[in-house]
Amino acid sequence: MLIAVDFDGTIVEHKYPAIGKEKIFAFQTLKALQDKGHLLVLWTIRTGRLLDEAVDYCKKNGVEFYAVNKNYPEEEWDSSISRKVNADVFIDDRNVGGFLGWGEIWQLLNADVSEQEKSVYWNNYKKAERKSFCGFIRLVLGCR
Repeated sequence: MLIAVDFDGTIVEHKYPAIGKEKIFAFQTLKALQDKGHLLVLWTIRTGRLLDEAVDYCKKNGVEFYAVNKNYPEEEWDSSISRKVNADVFIDDRNVGGFLGWGEIWQLLNADVSEQEKSVYWNNYKKAERKSFCGFIRLVLGCR
């Protein structure tokens, strides 16, 4: 699939124009999606230097996008072309119902994955959650 992913509020907490703290398990999920053969497009309002900073931040965290604010890498944007990208799935914090969380997104996009793969993913997710206060609260309350 071609998956368009927003940056602010989705990959990182919304602190625009600064880069917020990474959303828990964002990069692990994005890398897992790429490992399954999905193409990721960074789809963001950022332009210029702010866009370069976001792309560099993702690259430093192991995620390089198929395209950035384009349908394909070679696309040349001009005012006659809509900036809206064509994707099979859009992952954004501004969707109806808000941001689901990376664990839920991974499960939705990988319904056909084996139970063993899901188990590995969730074990890694829980380890990552333990590093955050919110994760600690979830563990105390017994929530997933």
